[in-house]
Amino acid sequence: MRKLERDNGVSFNLLFGKDHAESFLLLESGRSDAFAMDDNTLAGNISNSKSPQDYGIVGKPLGIEPLSIMIRKDDLRFKAAVDEIIKKMMGSGELEQLYAKWFLRPIPPRGAVLNIPMGEALRAAFKSPNDDPAEAYENK
Repeated sequence: MRKLERDNGVSFNLLFGKDHAESFLLLESGRSDAFAMDDNTLAGNISNSKSPQDYGIVGKPLGIEPLSIMIRKDDLRFKAAVDEIIKKMMGSGELEQLYAKWFLRPIPPRGAVLNIPMGEALRAAFKSPNDDPAEAYENK
């Protein structure tokens, strides 16, 4: 946020909630004008709000963060098995179907819809899975 402020000559006051729910409450109650967070977290907060239609996720992402599965560092056989299954799911389209199930369709028990289309970074990762560390994504 500070980089955005500095690079664009925009001035704003930062407020910090103790967690995502409190940060969204600052927005919902009119005590803040915006809530910056990753799209999945924002969409979850929006879908759980009293009036989801009053909120939207706007603008381009402020950064890219690769997400991964954490496993024991010394279990190379387990890692290879997990990698193989995930690559098969990516190749067959099964992982894209799971994404659609949880991010584009109603989620039980309330039928909330997050409505987050798959982004280009995730599509690229499905086409070319890798073990790159977070630092590899800093300049992309």
